[in-house]
Amino acid sequence: MHKPNMGLRIFYIIPNVFMYVLIFGLSVFVFTNVEELKDLNRFGIWLFCLIILFLAALFGSYRIWSWVDRGKL
Repeated sequence: MHKPNMGLRIFYIIPNVFMYVLIFGLSVFVFTNVEELKDLNRFGIWLFCLIILFLAALFGSYRIWSWVDRGKL
């Protein structure tokens, strides 16, 4: 049976955790500065970046969960 490479697994888990921290910090920034960002016509861009970052974090979480689900972690 093939032994999983735990170093590679950690390489996926740690950045995923930091992505969720970044999402939290970015959403605090965006939603505390909504009016200023709307005045500068940049609210849509920041919101789009926040959504893309969230989707990337979800994809990473799905990948990690698939390891757990198959019993490889």
